[in-house]
Amino acid sequence: MKPLMLQGHQRAITQIKYNREGDLIFSSAKDSKPCVWYSLNGERLGTFNGHIGAVWCVDVDWTTTRLITGAGDMNTFLWDVETGTALGKIPCNSSVRTCNFSFSGNQAFYSTDRAMNHPCELFVIDVRNIDSSISSADPVLKLTMNEQQSKITSMLWGALDETVITGHENGSLRIWDLRAVKELNSVNDHTASITDMQMSSDGTMFVSSSKDCSAKLFDSDSLMCLKTYKTERPVNSASISPLFEHVALGGGQDAMEVTTTSTQAGKFDSRFFHLVYEEEFARVKGHFGPINSMAFHPDGKSFATGGEDGFVRIQVFDSSYYEHTFE
Repeated sequence: MKPLMLQGHQRAITQIKYNREGDLIFSSAKDSKPCVWYSLNGERLGTFNGHIGAVWCVDVDWTTTRLITGAGDMNTFLWDVETGTALGKIPCNSSVRTCNFSFSGNQAFYSTDRAMNHPCELFVIDVRNIDSSISSADPVLKLTMNEQQSKITSMLWGALDETVITGHENGSLRIWDLRAVKELNSVNDHTASITDMQMSSDGTMFVSSSKDCSAKLFDSDSLMCLKTYKTERPVNSASISPLFEHVALGGGQDAMEVTTTSTQAGKFDSRFFHLVYEEEFARVKGHFGPINSMAFHPDGKSFATGGEDGFVRIQVFDSSYYEHTFE
């Protein structure tokens, strides 16, 4: 099956997300305009205009009515998906690195970088009724990271919206209780910065990718490391298939070192590993640069990757993928 090439961003893709039904893909890039696309034919529906810096993160809520984006212009925007209008804008002290809606869609969180004498902070906000007053409203909760905890680079909501799992620049993973406002547990299985974390479809496990050239599967309650998927280059994103016991990894070398190698040596392929056996069984070529973000379609029959080359590629699996068995 020929992949769909979605060309609409001028600069490198930073994150892509499917909505719950999987009919739309939301992509954010370093060109300040998040886009929304039809995942079936790759047609661009529109853009969300308002940011003036690189957009680092994007997330859509369960009902596909709201979108949240965080950017290097030190703002978090909340958007109406249908019309593309900005519902609210929250000014921050430094650039916004991660953002996510909770499963219920009543709350969202975002985290800011440690920069300009401001510490790395995690904010939880109520997004049930958004209007222009949200820019001055107090967050529901604010957690400040100290020196040992290092900067948050990726985040997930835990079970029942009661906990938050954070991945940090020093490779540590921490789980926070939002009601008691305290750290419940932390593990240091990764040795370098966490680049991405994605839940499995049932929420019992999540996969984390890291610059230490591996991705690991964790239990989302106890943070126990269950499996490790090793590669020989930094992993920028990893995703768990909702259909099979497969994990897809995307990466490549750092963007600044790309020009020194050919596409073959750069290994900008998506790699597929078996969830349980930790064995690589497939590779998909495509991008001309490192893959920065990847996501499985909610039905597990296709996947999308966003690269440093500014393209989003949607690859639909052939019949051989479904017939493949492990001996």
